[in-house]
Amino acid sequence: MSNCCNRIQPVLLSVLRIVTAYLFLLHGTSKFFAFPIEMGSGSPGGLMLLAGILEIVGGILLVLGLFTRPAAFVLSGQMAVAYFMAHASGNALFPIANGGEWSLDKLFFKRKA
Repeated sequence: MSNCCNRIQPVLLSVLRIVTAYLFLLHGTSKFFAFPIEMGSGSPGGLMLLAGILEIVGGILLVLGLFTRPAAFVLSGQMAVAYFMAHASGNALFPIANGGEWSLDKLFFKRKA
């Protein structure tokens, strides 16, 4: 690995960690505070409550850089469960076909997922 890559790697890993934390925080705040969008109706309960807590607490830990490996491990498991329960359960396996996050295709060409 070149010297340039060695210098930029920590910066890129920090950017990846912070952006991922931001996305988890947005999912958690959507569940609890309907911000920036409402996710579900009313107060979360059951698995939605657990997911919201994990997303907010885990997102905060990731953005601060505290316990990042255990937090990332728990959050990756939570996202795998959420993906298979909410997106891949009855539709297609691929996010573009099952109402996943978003894609440039969907944005530019107004395709319905």
